[in-house]
Amino acid sequence: MWEELFNQTEFTYECNDNSLVVLGNAVEVLKSMKPESVDLIFADPPYNLGKDFGNNNDKWDSMYAYIDWCKLWIEECFRVLKPTGTFYFMTATQFMPYLDIYVNEHYNVLSRIVWTYDSSGVQSKKIYGSLYEPIIMANKGPKNNYTFNHEEIMVEAKTGATRKLIDYRKTPPQPYNTKKVPGNVWHFARVRYKMDEYENHPTQKPEALLERIILASSNEGDIVLDPFSGSFTTASVAIQNSRKAIGIDLYEDYFKIGLRRTGITTEYQGETLSKDRSRKTKNKSKRDHL
Repeated sequence: MWEELFNQTEFTYECNDNSLVVLGNAVEVLKSMKPESVDLIFADPPYNLGKDFGNNNDKWDSMYAYIDWCKLWIEECFRVLKPTGTFYFMTATQFMPYLDIYVNEHYNVLSRIVWTYDSSGVQSKKIYGSLYEPIIMANKGPKNNYTFNHEEIMVEAKTGATRKLIDYRKTPPQPYNTKKVPGNVWHFARVRYKMDEYENHPTQKPEALLERIILASSNEGDIVLDPFSGSFTTASVAIQNSRKAIGIDLYEDYFKIGLRRTGITTEYQGETLSKDRSRKTKNKSKRDHL
């Protein structure tokens, strides 16, 4: 099945019926994929913030070099996305406006989402510290159909469920609904050391965030792609929800996490793959996906 999605497979990969895990450069692997072959894409690339992850720095020569690189993988993602597919991606708050404009000029921005969370440490004393990360939800064009399973992602409506108010606009008046479709501000705790879902990776995204995206924007049996897989949360959550997953990462350590979390194998080149519960102190950046 998986070979049908690629023009060539000159990279290291392992697979089973539900998952394909690829060790390789994200842009190059995307270029090898056939067009219009996946239903949903979630991309969480390096943020170009200059963080030292132990082996290298997540830093491009300039902001414009970073934006140009982002345009490369964004174009490849839209190329492999089906006409009815949906594409979510993230980056740092200071760079998202450039990519937002680019995507809306060439494709179609459906929603601008804010993922907000509480701080775990001391905030800046000179400016207002950042407590959110932006997410763009987009598709190929304003006339394209796309999947949005609103009934799968309903949340508690506090006005109706907690305050028990009456909506007098209805005839006859009725209590407000206790459930509603979430808005574009999402509150999910960041993944922290010693949490059950924690993997040994510096920028792991919460399973709950990925579950909302996957349930809303794909159906059972659909193919979900994450070109910067890292901890392989996207692939893991996709499989748990009866989707098929493609995950790509440049680093072998994270490739092995993907093999384990997607259920492909518990052993790789003689090494037993088990969850590393230690705290990462010298983490590899995802920067070298370029």
